[in-house]
Amino acid sequence: MSRAALLVLADGRFPAGGHAHSGGAEAAVKAGRVTGAASLEAFCRGRLHTSGLVAAALAAAAALGVDPAALDEAADARTPSPALRIAARRLGRQMMRAARATWPHPELDALARRFPKGAHQPVVLGLTARAAGLAAEDAAYCSAYEGISGPATATVRLLSLDPFDATAVLARLVPDLDRVAREAVAAARRAAEEGPEALPAASAPLLEIGAEAHAAWPVRLFAS
Repeated sequence: MSRAALLVLADGRFPAGGHAHSGGAEAAVKAGRVTGAASLEAFCRGRLHTSGLVAAALAAAAALGVDPAALDEAADARTPSPALRIAARRLGRQMMRAARATWPHPELDALARRFPKGAHQPVVLGLTARAAGLAAEDAAYCSAYEGISGPATATVRLLSLDPFDATAVLARLVPDLDRVAREAVAAARRAAEEGPEALPAASAPLLEIGAEAHAAWPVRLFAS
C-alpha cells in the first residue's frame, strides 16, 4: 500500500472533473445559506455527516471488493434527486477515464463496460483506490475530503472568499472528517458481510432540492 498513491488520488488536480462541480455550494450561496466562512463551515459539516458519509461508505465498500454493480444500485436508491444522480454518473465517467489511464486494472475495465455512461462517482472512486493498492480507509478519507473541499473551493470563487479562510474551515472540520471516515469504514465492513443494505442512508433534503433548482438555471458557474 502506497501513501503516495493516495496523494495522487486525493490531489485536486487529478483530472476527475470535480473542479466543475460545487457540491451544492452554488445553490446554497444563491439561497443565502452560505454567506461567509462561518456559514460555509456549517454547510460543509452538514454535507459531511449526510451525503458525505453515504459517499464515503460506498467508496470504502468498493475498495473492500463489494460488488460495484450492487453498490451503484445502492447509490441510486440513496440519491432521490435526478439532477444529483446525473451529476454523480458524469463524475463517475470522468473518474473512470482518469483511473484507467493512471492505474489500469481489470476490475475498472469491467465496471466501465457495465456502465458505459458512468457508474456513481463514489463507487468508481473506491474501485480506483482498490486498483491503486489503497485500503478502504484511504477511499473513505478521499471521498469525505472531496465532499467538503469541493464546496470550499467553489465558495472562494462564488463569494470571493479569502482562500485562507476557506482552508481554515477545512482544518476545523478535521475531527468531523476523522469521525465520518471511521463510520464509513465500519459500515462498509458490515456491507461486505451483510450486503449493501447495511450502508448508511443519511439524507440531506436541502441538497436534493437545491440540486433540482440549480439544474434549471439558465446561467450557472458550476455544473452542479
